[in-house]
Amino acid sequence: MTGMRAEIIAVGTELLLGQIVNTNAQYLSQGLAELGIDVYYQTVVGDNVNRLLETIRIARGRADVLVFTGGLGPTMDDVTRDAVASYLGRGMTIHEPTMKKLETMFAGRGAALIESNRRQALLVEGATPLRNDAGLAIGNALSVDGTHYLLLPGPPREMKPMFANDATSWLKELLGPSAALHSVMLKFAGVGESGLEEMLIDLIRAQSDPTIAPYAKEGEVAVRVSTKAASSEEAARKMEATLAEIRRRTDRFLYAEDDVTIEAAVMRLLLRQRRTLALAESCTGGMVAEMVTTVPGSADAFLGGVVSYTNGVKRKLLGVPETLLEGEGAPGAVSEETAAAMAEGARASLDTDFGVAVTGVAGPAGSEGKPVGLVYLGLAERGRPVRTEKLQLSGDREGIRLRASKRALYMLWLALTGRLGTGEK
Repeated sequence: MTGMRAEIIAVGTELLLGQIVNTNAQYLSQGLAELGIDVYYQTVVGDNVNRLLETIRIARGRADVLVFTGGLGPTMDDVTRDAVASYLGRGMTIHEPTMKKLETMFAGRGAALIESNRRQALLVEGATPLRNDAGLAIGNALSVDGTHYLLLPGPPREMKPMFANDATSWLKELLGPSAALHSVMLKFAGVGESGLEEMLIDLIRAQSDPTIAPYAKEGEVAVRVSTKAASSEEAARKMEATLAEIRRRTDRFLYAEDDVTIEAAVMRLLLRQRRTLALAESCTGGMVAEMVTTVPGSADAFLGGVVSYTNGVKRKLLGVPETLLEGEGAPGAVSEETAAAMAEGARASLDTDFGVAVTGVAGPAGSEGKPVGLVYLGLAERGRPVRTEKLQLSGDREGIRLRASKRALYMLWLALTGRLGTGEK
């Protein structure tokens, strides 16, 4: 069975009120796509039987698989089972292993099992039970008149393992031999979404199979290339020509072919090349250091850094000359010369292979008569002249800091891959 369509129905008034974020929909969309099931709609509905019945009726008319999350708990406002059973004209049965689990748990607490808690052991008549290894409420899976219903708990720590294990097995059996979705995520830095799209616009407009979908986040852009195929080998063959053409056009900006951050890609290279890094940060306030230290194993390559927020720290800890920072004719703290001195100062003081520096004006007001968003990067490499780059960034303070940090890491990636020239400007 191929070409199946799914609708994800998240049940919970707290979702509508914005009290919690619906992360389940993202997880399920990705999981269903990997099975080759297309998600065309996502719906959020409150804890109300009548509205949920109407939602089921609408979804039933446009999807083959209805995936519910939430509403399987013990209270009267947990109405998902009730609504599905009512819509299908079915009763409910007790899943005895879950009931025994409930009884054992409450007995261990020295408490009586109250009637409402028994609801967590209910199955819609004819449903296949889906184990809940992380909680109590049993999941349901059933097929009726060509429509397939999955009832999953709301808490992500319960929903995710249930979907990954029993629910996925049930769907695979339902699907039989079918083409799953295979994707390659291409990650880019140093280029904006519009600039990347311009490089690939004819490919995007002409796409059919494989498909090309761009995504953008602050400081990074991604392109997902996808196709449906019965095996990873077949998928690789189908995507080969498209991937090769994208690589050819975007080589300078393409830093990874999996879903990793620029900081992870940089740390991989540093570790692989057995090279070390020191940082000197002014306007970014330690953000670059924070990024690289989130990468496991970074301590083997990142030796340390200085948050040189004031001129005094730039002088004392990084050795930036007073003549660069202050006085008549001095270029100032926000300058190419100071970025270069900071980078070499960090590198020399920690005896590393690379020193990377960031200095600029993050806002909200200008500094030294220089505009908000003006940033200079410096990159010192053992045995080579210091290289610098000037940026004029837009956005608010946090956006400028983030983009400056990502751009500094991209500059280091260029150096590590031999793409950085002798004097980036």
